[in-house]
Amino acid sequence: MAQNERRALKYASLVAALVLVGALGASAFQQPSVAELFATGEAALRAGNLDQAEAAFQHVLEQDSNSAGAYANLGVIAMRRQRWTQALDLLNKGERLAPNVAGIRLNIGLVYYRQNEFQLAITPFESVVREQPSSLQARYLLGLCYFFTDRYADTVRVLADLWPQESNDLNYLYVLGNAADKAGDTELQDRALSRFVELGQNTAEYHLLMGKAFLNRQENDKALAELDQAAQSDPNLPFVHFNLGLAYLVRLDFDHAREEFEKDIALEPDVAFNYDRLGLVYIYQQQDNKAEENFRQALRRDSHLSSSYFGLARVYQREKRFDQALTAINSAAEIDPNNPSYHNLKGQILLRLGRTQDGQAELAAATRLLNASRARRQTELSGEALPQPELAAEPKP
Repeated sequence: MAQNERRALKYASLVAALVLVGALGASAFQQPSVAELFATGEAALRAGNLDQAEAAFQHVLEQDSNSAGAYANLGVIAMRRQRWTQALDLLNKGERLAPNVAGIRLNIGLVYYRQNEFQLAITPFESVVREQPSSLQARYLLGLCYFFTDRYADTVRVLADLWPQESNDLNYLYVLGNAADKAGDTELQDRALSRFVELGQNTAEYHLLMGKAFLNRQENDKALAELDQAAQSDPNLPFVHFNLGLAYLVRLDFDHAREEFEKDIALEPDVAFNYDRLGLVYIYQQQDNKAEENFRQALRRDSHLSSSYFGLARVYQREKRFDQALTAINSAAEIDPNNPSYHNLKGQILLRLGRTQDGQAELAAATRLLNASRARRQTELSGEALPQPELAAEPKP
């Protein structure tokens, strides 16, 4: 046997021996139990070590593929990373394995809520409130979902019971008072308004919400005065610059509107509505590249924001990119199928694509929806309902 062959055989034998020793050594150590892995994952999750927590819960599933808790915690990790589709998939798996665990359904509701899908969040929140009527978080969020979907009597029914715990919160009083007004409960409206004024005492938050109220009533001068006072009291108050931007946008003062939205973006870079409204400003200033970039920034943060798809469609239509415009307006109409503005724009785009019959059908649908629509809250230049992200703050668990 040649010397090189003898060396190769000796090396192969050594490698095989090392592999065997490694295998024997591995078997000598006991694998962590499911309980130990679970405890490790929970500790890492509490500490914010998402990668470590994820690895631990994945190991749990390797040993117990029916661990509802592992799926639920992996869903929470995905929520913290804002991977909403993944979070929903994991939480639904956990819910199927443990249908009686209300906390999983609460998190399913939160996934929808944080994407502004308030209608979809209602069912899981309702189920939690039925089983745990004293759950402040679930009840408050359910009330807000009712409010954002115009179910004002239900809002009052759910939120009124929280008066002992929440009547020191201006947002709560604002929502409850407005819902009571729309539901015709004058007594509760007066009580909420009186407490709102008493508690506000000239604070920045008070002036912000008063400015918002005036915006909703289309009293723009009063809105600007209140919002300016809020900004002077606390220039870093969340959403004060956003609402100032809305007020200037209604006035067609695009330069000031742009400045205010940019200020709020500096304070709150993850709020999709800021980019959405800034995109609208750039549309009216005929800066299509900047408009497109801001609408895309908005959709990266909220893929269900129909007004940003609508904005993209307007940009593409103006640039004669009709196929892209049609794709964008289809996305908007899928999210909000009863918006006449969307059908109108889609009809115009189809006509430009030579699809005359389809285009005329969309324009006719837009006319029907416009004529049949009930009175809505104040609308802006785009035809969209006035955004209210400042009211969507979640209560502490």
